[in-house]
Amino acid sequence: MKKIITFLLVFILITSMVPIVGAQISHEQKAGDGNSESGQQGQDVDQGQQTQIEQETQNQGEQEDIMVQQKEQLRAGTALELKNMIQERQQEMNQEIQQFKKQQKEVYQNQNQVRLAVHSLLAMEDLVGGIGPKLSQIAREFDNSVQATIEREEKIQTRNSIIKFFMGGDKESAEFIEQEVEQNLERIQEIKLLKDSCACEVEIETLLQEQIDSVELEQNRLKKLAQAEKQIKGIFERLLSWFRI
Repeated sequence: MKKIITFLLVFILITSMVPIVGAQISHEQKAGDGNSESGQQGQDVDQGQQTQIEQETQNQGEQEDIMVQQKEQLRAGTALELKNMIQERQQEMNQEIQQFKKQQKEVYQNQNQVRLAVHSLLAMEDLVGGIGPKLSQIAREFDNSVQATIEREEKIQTRNSIIKFFMGGDKESAEFIEQEVEQNLERIQEIKLLKDSCACEVEIETLLQEQIDSVELEQNRLKKLAQAEKQIKGIFERLLSWFRI
C-alpha cells in the first residue's frame, strides 16, 4: 500500500514537471532566435541540428578515408622524413578542427591522437622491415574504428538534456565504444609484439612506441567516457530500480 501511494505521488510529480520542462525548452529556443516558436518546432530544430552534425561527421569520415588512401602512397624513407610527415599531418589536423563547432572540436582534439597514429604507422611501413605490411593493416583497422567512435562520442556529447534526465545516458553508444576499445587494445598488443620483433633503427623504434602510447592513452579515455555515460541514470530507470526492491 505504501509503495502504491509513493508511486502515485511520484507520478504526479513527474506529470507536473513535464509542462515546466517543456516551457524551459521553448524558452531556450525562443531566446536563441528571438521568435515565438512552438515546442514541436523547437524539436524539429534539434533534430535538424543533430542530422547536420551526423552529416558533417559522415563527410569528415569520407574525407579522412580519402586522405588515408592518399597517405598510403606516401611512405617515409628515413627517420627524418617520418618526423616531418608526422609534424605536417599534426598541423593539418589542427587546421581542420578550427572549422568545427565546439563539441565536434573537443571530440576531434582527443581522437586526433589515433588519427595521427594511423598516419604515422602507414608512413613508417618501409622503415620497420618485415613487419611493415602487418603494421599498415592494423593501422587501417584503427582508422575504421576511430571514425566509428567519433560518431558515437558526438552522439553522447550532443544528447538532449531532457532525454538524459528521463532516460539516462546513451548506453547504446557507450557499449559500442567499449567494444571498439576492447578490440583496439587487442590491436595494440599486436603492435607491441611486432615492435619486439622489429629490426629497425632506435629512432624508428622510439617513434613507433610513441604511437603505441598515444593510441593506448586515447583508449583509456574512451573507456572512462563510456563507463561514465552508462552510470547516468534517468528518472525512469530509478523508478524501475526502486520497484524491484
